[in-house]
Amino acid sequence: MNILQIASLLIVLAGVFGTINYFILKLPSSIGILVVALFASLAVLGIDAMWPASTVAEDIRGFVQDIDFSDALLEGMLGLLLFAGALHVKVSDLRAQWGIVFLMATMGVALSMLVVGVGFSWLTGMPILIALVFGALISPTDPVAVLGVLREASLPKSLETKIAGESLFNDGVGYVVFLVLVGIAFPSGEAHGSGLSGAAQLFLQEALGGAVLGLVAGWLTFRVMRHINDPSLEVLITLGLAFGGYELSVALHVSAPIMAVCAGLLIGDIGARHGMSEETRRYVDMFWHLIDEILNAVLFLLIGVEVFAVTFDTSSAFAAVFSIALALLARLSAVAVPVLLLRPFRAFDQGTIPIMTWGGLKGGISVALALSLPEGEWTPLILTSTYCVVIFSIVVQGLTVAPLAKRIGREPELM
Repeated sequence: MNILQIASLLIVLAGVFGTINYFILKLPSSIGILVVALFASLAVLGIDAMWPASTVAEDIRGFVQDIDFSDALLEGMLGLLLFAGALHVKVSDLRAQWGIVFLMATMGVALSMLVVGVGFSWLTGMPILIALVFGALISPTDPVAVLGVLREASLPKSLETKIAGESLFNDGVGYVVFLVLVGIAFPSGEAHGSGLSGAAQLFLQEALGGAVLGLVAGWLTFRVMRHINDPSLEVLITLGLAFGGYELSVALHVSAPIMAVCAGLLIGDIGARHGMSEETRRYVDMFWHLIDEILNAVLFLLIGVEVFAVTFDTSSAFAAVFSIALALLARLSAVAVPVLLLRPFRAFDQGTIPIMTWGGLKGGISVALALSLPEGEWTPLILTSTYCVVIFSIVVQGLTVAPLAKRIGREPELM
């Protein structure tokens, strides 16, 4: 199948599964599409197990492999999704909570990675470096999943800002750490760095370079848009910034996710206030909201059908269940330590730690990173565990985070 046929089929399936969810399951849109896709995939696998002569599962598995989920997300959809998410998070909101966001996106990711890596290595006997790779890909919260689910959950704005702002930045940091560790743990694969000096250089190049490129590209785009009063053209310019900036980041070997987030934040705040008319702001908001909704639907559909790429057996099932508990424990440490460090300087209302812990959802980026790993003895186990953590996170945590917030009481707002 060519790329147009694949895209057409995905859009049709997302529409069909979304309709089934709307009339039957009545779950939040993105989660509902994932659940229907997962049930349909498991049904096909069940039919294949009962009638081995059937080739339906094998045909679908071939289709899923043709899509190449890792490339489709990391090299295609991610730039648009991150840009769209950052576009609707205001810098002024982040500035009020920069301390907790910064610590959780840096120290929190490091703590979570260590907890997952050490725990998974102890459980499975996996070499510690490879286990840390698993910790790096599963630790960041996914801004795509977080923003999609939190929007459906209708959480208070300040709580959304804490969780969404952190997820936008820890995603980029986690991705850079993942690249560094892959270069060390999988020397036979694509080398991303050599030794500690190479790893440090790569981290600075990716993280700092991505931020600088995003701010420069966003500022130049803003300067151009100030002199234009054509809503359709300005929407096209923002689309060009998201596509072109992301691909330029890849070509320059800097962090494309961080670039997309920085550019989106600048255009969504400064650009919207000083470079757009009221009509243009409406056009841009509606366009990127629609792009966000469509790509979220397709992404959650892809997560559901990626079960065909996962290998399940008794040992991997036990490790996967353990990894869910380990990921929650790691998330708790990533939230609790920064909050406790800031508590002497800022007051936190009751409920901040449990809601931010439970609201830190994992998503498609973790699955894509797991699929991008070089083939090795431990790669199938990492993929299986990652997939189970992501499904649990989106379905169970995503459906219960809003009731949890209501049960605890008033939203936990930084004072």
